[in-house]
Amino acid sequence: MLGSALVFLDSTVVNVALPSIGRDLDASVSGLEWVVNGYLLTLSALIMLGGSLGDRYGRRRVFVLGVVWFTIASVLCAAAPTDEVLVLARVLQGAGAALVTPGSLAIIRASFATSERARAIGAWSALSGLGAALGPLVGGWFVDAVSWRAVFLLNLPFGVAIVAASRRVPESRDHKAEGPLDILGAALATVGLGGVTFALIEASSADVAPALIVAAALLGVATLVAFVLVEQRSASPMLPLGLFSSSQFTAANVITFVVYAALGGVFFLFVIYLQTVIGYSALQAGAATLPVSVVLLVLSPRSGALAQRIGPRWQLTFGPFLLAGGMLLMTTIEPGDSYVTGVLPAMLVFGLGLAAVVAPVTATALASVDAAHAGVASGFNNSVSRIGQVGAVAALPLVAGLSGSDFQNADALEPAFSTAMMAAAALAASGGVVALLTIRRDALEEPSKSSSASRRTRARPRTTPAPRS
Repeated sequence: MLGSALVFLDSTVVNVALPSIGRDLDASVSGLEWVVNGYLLTLSALIMLGGSLGDRYGRRRVFVLGVVWFTIASVLCAAAPTDEVLVLARVLQGAGAALVTPGSLAIIRASFATSERARAIGAWSALSGLGAALGPLVGGWFVDAVSWRAVFLLNLPFGVAIVAASRRVPESRDHKAEGPLDILGAALATVGLGGVTFALIEASSADVAPALIVAAALLGVATLVAFVLVEQRSASPMLPLGLFSSSQFTAANVITFVVYAALGGVFFLFVIYLQTVIGYSALQAGAATLPVSVVLLVLSPRSGALAQRIGPRWQLTFGPFLLAGGMLLMTTIEPGDSYVTGVLPAMLVFGLGLAAVVAPVTATALASVDAAHAGVASGFNNSVSRIGQVGAVAALPLVAGLSGSDFQNADALEPAFSTAMMAAAALAASGGVVALLTIRRDALEEPSKSSSASRRTRARPRTTPAPRS
């Protein structure tokens, strides 16, 4: 849970530092988008490969390697002299995170009985979500008190502590895993996502030729199509397409994509909006999101347990609508509003929606596949969430009309932020509609075990009396 929380923390801790990074390194809006998306891009593209490596060579072993890699890359981020070097270091950091994240969930799934698994995933969701939600607060304090570079150095002591604690974690793997690693699939996924992301981020840039943007988009789409074809024909695919024979696995990942896309837009723009338009300091902007952390910490484990008891359908239906409501409330925050009447209501509604969704959607995705594919399923679900965020961070500024140095211009950012939040709210609400139409009440049960048990019951009915006491 600590390793996963570190990865989640780093996905949001940087956001509150973006204005400071932009001023210090003279970065444009597209440059800041790459600081965020460079990390998310390699994380989302390689996380399935990370899950496969863990299944094959040991989840704890690959997890520890990822933590060490992530920590070293964090030091490189802190030392970056230009925004280009920072983006490169963030790309390396995302590759390390791709080894950590799927292992954390797969280890939990392998270590807990079915009856306790949703509660354990709820605890994982609480601490991981807490890491993501505390990111702006922690980042804001370090930016104001030290420098944006200290945001990355924070990972060093945590990395050392996690590696030391990992010695007490049991090893687990898929003993049936065999065949060559799907390196070609990983390369195609990285190039495909990179091409599409480049096209979205640079679409509004005057410094990039339109022909290059179109070529990148076409290359990205073509490469992603090639990725699907390669996975379909590979003897040991990074993403076994047979996973999608489960309608619940498919539905859970569709919900994950749209909801996390909406979250990506909020995490990227909200703390910038609070600093540029409302006039908050970096620390104040980070502290403004603290109620989300509190709600997640208190309610996520209970949300996981509730989903195990009543099924995840209603939480996954109403949770995204609560998220959308919180995003719409953010559009009403204006300069001069007090925190209690302006910001706090939006944070509470947003936090309730987040707590309702995170644990049930993750548990649904994992429960819909057999234990042997736990690492791959976890990796894909995490990959989908990051791909959604990559798309939102790249597309929402384009939709809202942000470019150049608009993140420093309150007059340009204020109307653009409202447009972006309304688009994000529509995305989140669509997740609730999908859940209502597709998620079953019994989605957290293990159909393979229950069905095999029922087959044994039908095949071998009891014909002899029970033994006497």
